[in-house]
Amino acid sequence: MAGRDAVTIEVGGREVRVSHPDKVVFPEPGLTKLDLVEYYVAVAEGALRGAGGRPMVLKRFVKGIDQEPFFQKRVPESHPDFIDTATLQYSRGTSAEEAVVRDAAGLAWVVNLGCLDLNPHPVRAEDLDHPDELRIDLDPMPGTEWSQIVDVAFVAATVLDDHGLVGWPKTSGSRGIHVNVRIAPEWDFRQVRLAAETLARDVERRAPGLASARWWKEERGERVFVDFNQNAKDRTVASAYSVRALPDARVSTPLRWDEVRDARPERFTLRTVRERFAELGDPAAGIDLPGSVGRLDSLLRLAEELGPAEKPPRGASGSAGSPGAGGAGDGGNGRRRSTMPLIEVARTKTKPEALAALDEWRAAHPDASALLHPADVLVDGMRGSSSLWYRVRVNLQHVPEAERPAQEALLADYDPWAGREWPGR
Repeated sequence: MAGRDAVTIEVGGREVRVSHPDKVVFPEPGLTKLDLVEYYVAVAEGALRGAGGRPMVLKRFVKGIDQEPFFQKRVPESHPDFIDTATLQYSRGTSAEEAVVRDAAGLAWVVNLGCLDLNPHPVRAEDLDHPDELRIDLDPMPGTEWSQIVDVAFVAATVLDDHGLVGWPKTSGSRGIHVNVRIAPEWDFRQVRLAAETLARDVERRAPGLASARWWKEERGERVFVDFNQNAKDRTVASAYSVRALPDARVSTPLRWDEVRDARPERFTLRTVRERFAELGDPAAGIDLPGSVGRLDSLLRLAEELGPAEKPPRGASGSAGSPGAGGAGDGGNGRRRSTMPLIEVARTKTKPEALAALDEWRAAHPDASALLHPADVLVDGMRGSSSLWYRVRVNLQHVPEAERPAQEALLADYDPWAGREWPGR
């Protein structure tokens, strides 16, 4: 039987139209679009604590979770009057009037557009130049165990405490951990990013075998990358209670610190988190209390003591690349070439195509492939103009020099900017 074309639901006294409510979004657990909307309404208090009042990029999965989403910065012209907007000035000189959600009806509206996770900027709509949130993204490299991620999270919490700051942990909804820090909105993006980078360097200094603050991905090894890049202007991160595009409908879930050690990301799904929220409420409920709002003076003093870090590649603070995922140093940026023996295998439009190209390369070079460590295989999701594309590289550091395959023609050479007209050209 065909599903309904649309239903109208009442959310907080507002009417929200949900198109194709019976469409199955997550086939494995059998979750529909209406299930997703009702989940966000049920956890709205927590979700709004993370995303409410902030301009957000709309990450729309209109073709399903197994297809790449597209990123929509500009709010649709037909948005309802309960959706506010804020005009952001991007580092490349462009601007966009973005959606600002302030209530549960707004959450239902963005989900109806095909958004699964919420991607707010770290600023409030009332002050777009001064972030009030410092974001720590603990990104495990291949070969990294959950226990190692947890250890780094506690080192980061200790560093924060030493500098008078309070960290609020949550699962990323994938493999890692996020720690959010509420700060007074008195510093600009450059200063906040510097403070985050300094924290990352201090974590690496205290736990050099576990954590890495290295920009260049090929130099991180099997460690946890403390991704300070997420604090650059134009960057967004999936906020609390966001549902991620994984088959089990996994959720980015706030935790108490005494839960972190025994937590496992796969335990927190749309269904289990909805029940957890109803029973326990939001562990991050205190993040906006006056005692939780900290200052960056101490971290910025440490930045002066440590001196300049390695310069990132050109354009790193923008949104065209994916600094956390990429970090290539040999791509013509004119500043630095990687010291690692890297070869590039492919550039593709989708991740399945990237993995297929990697399998083809492995089949062609079985001896070298057998010597690779997990962290030697670099499949990087890169941000294009409105969607992701993928680059596949291999670090041959564990292959004897005489046996290293040479750089060959790319097995796929997708150009994410083909056909785009650039300003001033």
